[in-house]
Amino acid sequence: MTIQILMPALSPTMTEGNLAKWLKKEGDEVKSGDVLAEIETDKATMEVEAVDEGRIGKILIQGGTQGVAVNTPIAILLEEGEDASALDKAAAPAPAPATAGTGGYGSQGAGAPPADQAVAPKAAAPAAAPAQAPAHGGGNRVFASPLARRLAEQAGIDLNAVKGSGPNGRIVKADIEAATAGGGARPAAQPSAAPAPAAAPAPAAAAPAAKAPVGVDAKDLSDKLGMAYQPVPNTTMRKTIARRLTEAKQTVPHFYLTIDCQLDALLKVRSDLNSRSDAYKLSVNDFVIRAVALALRKVPAANAAWSDEAILQYEHADVSVAVATPTGLITPIIKKAEGKGLAQISNEMKDLAKRARDGKLKPEEFQGGTFSVSNLGMFGVREFAAIINPPQGCILAVGAGEQRPIVKDGALAIATMMSCTLSVDHRVVDGAVGAEFLAAFKKLVEDPLSMLL
Repeated sequence: MTIQILMPALSPTMTEGNLAKWLKKEGDEVKSGDVLAEIETDKATMEVEAVDEGRIGKILIQGGTQGVAVNTPIAILLEEGEDASALDKAAAPAPAPATAGTGGYGSQGAGAPPADQAVAPKAAAPAAAPAQAPAHGGGNRVFASPLARRLAEQAGIDLNAVKGSGPNGRIVKADIEAATAGGGARPAAQPSAAPAPAAAPAPAAAAPAAKAPVGVDAKDLSDKLGMAYQPVPNTTMRKTIARRLTEAKQTVPHFYLTIDCQLDALLKVRSDLNSRSDAYKLSVNDFVIRAVALALRKVPAANAAWSDEAILQYEHADVSVAVATPTGLITPIIKKAEGKGLAQISNEMKDLAKRARDGKLKPEEFQGGTFSVSNLGMFGVREFAAIINPPQGCILAVGAGEQRPIVKDGALAIATMMSCTLSVDHRVVDGAVGAEFLAAFKKLVEDPLSMLL
C-alpha cells in the first residue's frame, strides 16, 4: 500500500513550516535515512529524512511553498512492487492535528507528528524530542510501517514482540530484518522516556486569550498621508517572535533591577589571557556568561521558572544568549555553563552564533535554557530592559562598557563601567532574590580572577 509522507513537526511549538526544497524528485528510489527535503521552521532550516523505503510516486506540495500545516500530506511513497496505478487509490485526507494518545505524541498537542508519519527530522536529538512511548498503543494497536508489517507476516514474526527503532518506537524494515536474522523477534522492552528539554516546565494553566495588538494599516497611511512604503513579508520566525513577545508582556509581571559594574580589572585579565594563546579569543560577553552561571550557582532561587503547580528550580545554569540573525533573534544555549571554563564557553559560543546566523542550529541547541543574556554593548547601547523569554524567570540586559566619572575613596576618578539590567518575573523571583543575584554577578565581574578558579 502507498505511504503518505506528512509535514513533520520539528519542534513542540511548530504548527506550520515552509517546504523550502525537495532533495528527491518523483520516481527517485528512497531508502530509510535518505534526506527527502529541507523544511524552514520558525528558527532554522532543517533536513527531513525518510523512515520507510520505496519510490517517490507523487509530490503533493512543491518546493518553495510557505505555511504548510503540520501533518499535511506532502508526498506519496510507493512501496516495492507498486506502480503508478496505486496513486489513484491514495486519497490525501485533510490534515488533522495530532491528539492526545496518538502514537505517544499526545502530550505535545497539535504541534507533534502522528506515530505513523513517514518522515523524521534529521537534526532532532533525544534532548529536544518529546518523551517517547512504546510502539504499542492503546489496546492491540502496533505502530509499524506497511513494509515492516508485510515482511513480518511473510516471516511469521509477531509484531507485538518486536522493539521498534523508528521515530516514537515505530517498527521499521530494519527491525524485522534484525528479528529474522536473530532467529525470532527480539523481546519487547519498554523504552525509557527521553529526557525533556532542560528548560521545559510543567504545563501551566492556559492564560486567557489576549486580543491581537492593533497593527498599522499601511494602505490607509499611504492613501491619506502619502506615506510610501515597501512591504517586507513576515517570515515564520518573525511571526513567532511577535507572538511570544506579545504573550510575554501580557502575561508575565516584569520588574527591573539595574546595577553598575566596574570593568577595568576584567579588561586587563581578558587582555592577558588572550595574549597567552591563539586557541581562543575571549570577549567581554564570555566573561558575562561565566559570571551569570556562577552567580546562579550561588543564588539558585534566581534560576527558576513558574508553573501553577510549583516553582521549578533548575539544577544547572543553561544560559541562553541572544544572537541577531538576518531573520530575527534566536537564543542558542550554553548548557551547564557553571561547569565550563572561559575558553570552552568562548569557542562554543562562537560556533553556536555562526550556525545560528546560517540557520543551522539543531532544536535542542536553542530550545530550553534556564536564564537569558542579551548584550547590546557592542552597539554602544548604555542601558536597556529586555523582555523575558518564557518560561524562564529572568533575562539580563548588558550595556556597553564606557569610561565614566565615579567617586572612589572620597575622590573623583575615571573607571570603565557597564550597566546591567535584570528583567524579572515577579511570580518566580522576588526583589530581594534579584538583588542578591546581581550582587553576586557584580562581585564576579569586578574580581575576574575568581572566575578562573
